[in-house]
Order: sequence, then structure tokens, then C-alpha cells
Amino acid sequence: GAIKYADLSNDRMKDYIFDWDRMLALDGNTAPYLLNAYVRIRSIFRKGNVDEGMLANQAITIQAAEERALALKLLQFPVVIAAVADSLEPHRLCTFLYDVATAFHRFYEACPVLRAENKTTGDSRLRLCDLTARCLRTGLDLLGIRAIEKM
Repeated sequence: GAIKYADLSNDRMKDYIFDWDRMLALDGNTAPYLLNAYVRIRSIFRKGNVDEGMLANQAITIQAAEERALALKLLQFPVVIAAVADSLEPHRLCTFLYDVATAFHRFYEACPVLRAENKTTGDSRLRLCDLTARCLRTGLDLLGIRAIEKM
């Protein structure tokens, strides 16, 4: 997955440099960074013993700036998919997924999910986590990369 992502994340019109250290880095625009965000979300659901199906009708209430930034980024997903399909430039999807993972990591650091101040806020944040995981999993799947549950 790391090699495939490194290959697809580059604009096809630019030179390509094969670099193991860059491809396997846990930070930056790499598959391990995206997978780390996905795995972190799955870990939240495991630790909280949360069934994602129970969140389907959960309203999302935006309180913190990090929640807003993540939600706005997720709303761009359909537009990005359409643009990538039209342009046949998968590096655009890679950049978008990197932005989603970065927004999620900021959200995760600033907004407690399982230890939220009340159940309504916690459930809202869990729903936002679920939507983020779905976005990352779908995006990675479109790139031909399998999302893993644990790292």
C-alpha cells in the first residue's frame, strides 16, 4: 500500500524518486499516515465498544473549530471524486485524503471523543469519526489500497 500510494500521489508529469524512508513515514503525505488516522478511528470504536450502525441517525453538532474544519473537508469528498474521475489524476485524491487525515489528527488532539463533556457531544464526535473513517476507507479503496484495522 505504501508503494502504491507513493506512486499514485505524484503528478504523472513530474519526476519520480523511489525513497523507502519517505514512503514508509508515519507523517506526511504517505499511506502509513492515512492508515494511522483510519486505525486510530477504529481503535476509538473498539475502546468505546461502539456500534457504528447505532450512529446512522446521530446529528452532528459542530462546536470546536477542529470539528468544523474536519466536517467541511469531508463535505468536499464527492466533488473531489468527480474531479479525479474527470481528470484521471489520482494524486488529487491522495492530496485530499492527506488533508482529511490531517484535519482528523487535529480534531483528535483538540476534541475528546470517548471522554467528551456530555453524551450528545460524544455521540456527535463519534459520528464525525465514523464519516471520516468511511471517507478514508473509500478513498484508499479507490486507490487500490486496503484499509487495515490495526497497525
